[in-house]
Amino acid sequence: MSDKKRILLIALNATLELEREVICHLALNLDLWWHRNTSRFLPRDGQDLRLSKKVLAKARRIACNPDAVTARELHRAEKLGATVVTLVDSSYPEQLRDLALPPPVLYCRGTVTTAPGVAIVGSRQASRLGREVAELAGRELALTGLNVISGFARGVDAAAHRGALSATGGRTVAVLGCGLDFDYPRGHRALGDQIAAQGALITEFPFGTRPAPRNFPVRNRIIAALAEGTLVIEAAPRSGSLITARLALDLGRDVYAVPGPLFNDRSVGPNTLIRDGALLVQHPRDIIESLSWEIQRQLVPEEEQPVQAPLSGPKGSLLEIMKPGRVYLPEALSSSTSWPIERVLALLLELELAGWVRRHPGPTFGRSR
Repeated sequence: MSDKKRILLIALNATLELEREVICHLALNLDLWWHRNTSRFLPRDGQDLRLSKKVLAKARRIACNPDAVTARELHRAEKLGATVVTLVDSSYPEQLRDLALPPPVLYCRGTVTTAPGVAIVGSRQASRLGREVAELAGRELALTGLNVISGFARGVDAAAHRGALSATGGRTVAVLGCGLDFDYPRGHRALGDQIAAQGALITEFPFGTRPAPRNFPVRNRIIAALAEGTLVIEAAPRSGSLITARLALDLGRDVYAVPGPLFNDRSVGPNTLIRDGALLVQHPRDIIESLSWEIQRQLVPEEEQPVQAPLSGPKGSLLEIMKPGRVYLPEALSSSTSWPIERVLALLLELELAGWVRRHPGPTFGRSR
């Protein structure tokens, strides 16, 4: 019975005849309209499903002959080294069952673990600082053993994935808004291969599905559901990242936000979330400390995390000036380095997020390691 359901779910998910919401609704309620003996379909008028007779007729046509479509999808998955997981499979991520309409099928390159995760989302047109914050947050969270989940887009998403990949043993999950066979965003193929090796690329969209704008709000619900909480870094007022945050709240998950400067359009999203109750994040440890004790027990303690290599470049130079046990005003560091105060503050933020320095009242800064 489960094999027949699996075949039907894959074929149903791959159809172009029905809207995605309808497909998810039909998949979640198979027992109301389908029987393994395909000559039997109930209810005949579709009233229990609140679907039109026309829609139900299309679903019945798919159910009468699902084998060819399913075989095609499985063959294409095999060629890509991907797996196909359905609602009736034991390997289906349990977190997704919290959704009102969970995806019937997931196409996956790599392995989705059961470890808890945090989503990091934000602007595609992120500033340099926004990308650096995302990368540092991704690395720090991954070092604890958390999965870093994001949407594989340019900007904040890609930076978060790269940060997680840079951590020893770091894992990350990229949720796509298109089929696995599309190179989108263009130029991210190498990043995708890395993610598949150290985590997973997943999508509910069948092969051949282009990255249409309507797909991304749909994929955002998977990002929100897979994570214990969602961190927003730089987001304009109508950003898709805010959709993800809202979906996370609807699921009872936590929302975190990194504040941004006033009068910057990319700051409106996170600043508004903070005003409305999201946790203000100044360091990834703020997120870790907010997680339940049950989850924190599963994480790698700080003293057991791999030691980071010494820093080089401007960050290393600034850290070298800061002697252990002392605190420094940014203005004093600016004077010592002859760098503009804006550059010193940006470097201090990066070092703080990476756990190298700690902010003290004043504000002053001191080394934490």
